[in-house]
Amino acid sequence: MRYLVILALLLLPMRVSAETLLMMVRQDGCAYCEAWEAQIGPIYPKTQESRLAPLARVEFRAIPDDVALKRPVVFTPTFVLLRDGMETGRIEGYPGEDFFWALLGRLLEDLPSSPTIDG
Repeated sequence: MRYLVILALLLLPMRVSAETLLMMVRQDGCAYCEAWEAQIGPIYPKTQESRLAPLARVEFRAIPDDVALKRPVVFTPTFVLLRDGMETGRIEGYPGEDFFWALLGRLLEDLPSSPTIDG
């Protein structure tokens, strides 16, 4: 329930300002979700990527209906990059720390009119 409240608070201003959000779809018992939480979770809020795309964790069976996905989420974790509530890209699964940052960087670079990660 807490995750839904956080997501609702993050999505509300997103509609007004067209900001970007990284939605992590997770579920209890997911070993890859736990690995991401251990390796990336503590540092993500401190990164430039987090400033460009704040993280919102949602449960697999509780994805908000008003999020426009290009296709259903099948795997956990799935990281969906949202712009104004619409999917612009995704990372399915957790490929490890190095690959995650590279894939996320590519998604952020592909955003229309997005600032670069370096500046």
